[in-house]
Amino acid sequence: MAKFNMRPDRNEMPTQDPKVRAHNFSEVALGYTEEQAVDEALRCLGCKNMPCKDGCPVNIRIPEFIAKIKECDFEGAYEIISSTSALPAVCGRVCPQERQCESKCVRGIKGESVGIGRLERFVADWHNAHASSAVPVPASNGHKVAVVGSGPSGLTCAGDLARLGYKVTVFEALHTAGGVLVYGIPEFRLPKAIVKREVDNLKALGVEIMTNIIIGKTLTVDELFERGFEAVYIASGAGLPSFMGIPGESYKGVYSANEFLTRSNLMKAYLDNPDTPIMKGGTVAVVGGGNVAMDAARTALRLGAEKVYIVYRRSLEELPARREEVEHAVEEGVELMLLTSPVEIFGYENKDTPRDPRCGFVTGMRCQKMRLGEPDERGRRRPELIEGSEFDIPVDTVIMAIGTTPNPLIKNTTDGLAVNSRGGIIVDDGGKTSRDAVYAGGDAVTGAATVISAMGAGKVAAAAIDEYLKTK
Repeated sequence: MAKFNMRPDRNEMPTQDPKVRAHNFSEVALGYTEEQAVDEALRCLGCKNMPCKDGCPVNIRIPEFIAKIKECDFEGAYEIISSTSALPAVCGRVCPQERQCESKCVRGIKGESVGIGRLERFVADWHNAHASSAVPVPASNGHKVAVVGSGPSGLTCAGDLARLGYKVTVFEALHTAGGVLVYGIPEFRLPKAIVKREVDNLKALGVEIMTNIIIGKTLTVDELFERGFEAVYIASGAGLPSFMGIPGESYKGVYSANEFLTRSNLMKAYLDNPDTPIMKGGTVAVVGGGNVAMDAARTALRLGAEKVYIVYRRSLEELPARREEVEHAVEEGVELMLLTSPVEIFGYENKDTPRDPRCGFVTGMRCQKMRLGEPDERGRRRPELIEGSEFDIPVDTVIMAIGTTPNPLIKNTTDGLAVNSRGGIIVDDGGKTSRDAVYAGGDAVTGAATVISAMGAGKVAAAAIDEYLKTK
């Protein structure tokens, strides 16, 4: 076998045909074969200084696991990944590797970087298909920790603490564990069976998951301490949707992306006779340009929309969604309406007006063209309205995907918990809040961000909680 594969381009990821996948909820990417995985692994130069590892928020030992793939030791590769990552099958599918580990790959200087995310996905899937031995349960150290929220940050923190011998209980508000992984990311990007398998792996370590419990309502943080927990990690996410504040947002047929995706993903509204109603058909406008906007647009197509627009106020270069997700959306038929911003949503004036029951009340949206001005405080060119450029588009449904903020329930029911002006919990470098023995991380701190950054926060907090309880 050759030591290195110096081909400049990476192995393409096999996918469903766009014309087929736009009408089903099966996973779009099909995954590497063993031969493709080994061939891609041979493109890795095994750099001693491992710049790719520095780009990973959870510090996966990337050249080491890839070296195992070169040897066809796929289980050995999984052991290396899982030593630092609690959710390898998830990360391999949804992490923005092109902005993180792959952006540091030296092969990307004169060609395409190594497909690190695709290799991580392959290894995790291979393990899940072949693993037969039970996970050894670590010896208990006698300490109890509560984790609020079962999204990527909470699950990561819980897994790291369980491996250290802590008795960890995760409290989840919804009826299914997984947080944004199950309610926010569609089946065609992240199959729910994958999330369940990762959650089951944590349960096998001894992590207890209690669903249908809303911390701040069913129980408070103070009551968790009264029940014997010695530390609490808040990873409740950022589930409070944002709106633009333009006229017409209260019409029926206007969704937040959170509501729209939760109805489809978690409540199975895409079924023929769903208990939870949702838009099916018509013309859909999705406002926003992130991964959530792409997920909502592609879901709308699969629910039967005849036309779907992405309405984004900046240009393609500033579009924050993963490039792969944008390409997949366009291949499937989503139309990008760039340098455009909504200013009003039209609809019927009252419920007595005859209407098409499929459409709800929304009938159209007025937009205005934009141009890019000077950079803002984050370095992105600021969008500016072009006077007199208004135009109308007929739409039946509008989905607002312009961001989310942390739900105020926990901060409003926890005395002494400091938050910033956006509602995010204030923490130090170790995730500690202003309350003793209370830690926080992920979207509850930063606002909506990536799965892998939330996982990184969970790892940092787990280490800090361990240090705190060992020295308490």
